[in-house]
Amino acid sequence: MTDQPEEANGADAHAVSVAALDEVAAATETASLDAIRARYLGRGDGLLTVFRKRIGTIADPEARRATGQMVNALVERVTDAIEERRATLSATAAGDGAAEAIDLTWPPPPLRRGHLHPVSRVFRDVRRIFAQLGYTAVSGPEVEYDRYNFTLVNMPPGHPSRDTQDTFFVDHDRLLRTHTSPVQVRSMIIRGAPQRVIVPGKAYRRDYDATHFPMFFQVEGMCIDSGIALSDLKGTLEFFARSVFGVDRALRLRPHHFEFTEPSIELDVSCAVCGGEGCKLCKGSGWLEILGGGMIHPNVLRNGNVDPTRFSGFAFGMGVERIAMLAYGIEDGRLLYDNDVRFVRQG
Repeated sequence: MTDQPEEANGADAHAVSVAALDEVAAATETASLDAIRARYLGRGDGLLTVFRKRIGTIADPEARRATGQMVNALVERVTDAIEERRATLSATAAGDGAAEAIDLTWPPPPLRRGHLHPVSRVFRDVRRIFAQLGYTAVSGPEVEYDRYNFTLVNMPPGHPSRDTQDTFFVDHDRLLRTHTSPVQVRSMIIRGAPQRVIVPGKAYRRDYDATHFPMFFQVEGMCIDSGIALSDLKGTLEFFARSVFGVDRALRLRPHHFEFTEPSIELDVSCAVCGGEGCKLCKGSGWLEILGGGMIHPNVLRNGNVDPTRFSGFAFGMGVERIAMLAYGIEDGRLLYDNDVRFVRQG
């Protein structure tokens, strides 16, 4: 005789909880939720409270325990639903009040226009300038093999640039490229000669001061054809420097030494901070080096499967951050990567 009422109590309790949940979902104001709580969960005669009081009348201990767990779970479910619906209605009311409080006649705050980062600007300018000269932009891997980064660009084993204090090695054979020069050889192997390319991309070295960074952007350039001479490189670099810095900026070419070019040169421009009089940035010289280059070494041409008896070429490489510092008069290049929006907004 007791089994049937126990099952009926459980089924009835579930049906009552479903009705309660439907009413909670349909409630449009918090006052309605208070009425629902009193009707179903009130201490004296709440519809679900009544089922809790009947649990003690069940004779079978196992049935009593199971029914008690079920009824308690239904009560907890209805309670949570009421609180969630109350929070939703309160948030909606607060939002409506805020919307109503807006004075549409009040002038809006001025819009802040975004600015390109100086490095991004210089990158765009460099690509545009060399595109006018017929150069095509190419790319290569940043995690590079040792032979492409060093050996094939005429830096044999034992060269100081291979030292771990200068280079980030991944393992014995691979490293984070220290320059974009490896793409020279890759481009020669793929495209042969003649060709005219630039290689914009990231490079990595163990450096960090006002003008050097552990990760920096570099643009490598290369032109290979029959009859290419050092005078062609000089004219190309002058066109680039005048396009970036203007016709009034002083320039100078100096002899230098790079393993992958022979002869080699460096291009300097007068310091934008001190106007050539000498300051901390230019170390009192009045000049700052912006790039190095020269005629591609015959060994490098051979490593790229280009016959040096038929073709010659020049190559150059520049740090984009250094160009940005000189173009915009930035004294400390670390400002470029401090993530201070005030610095970018100056543009």
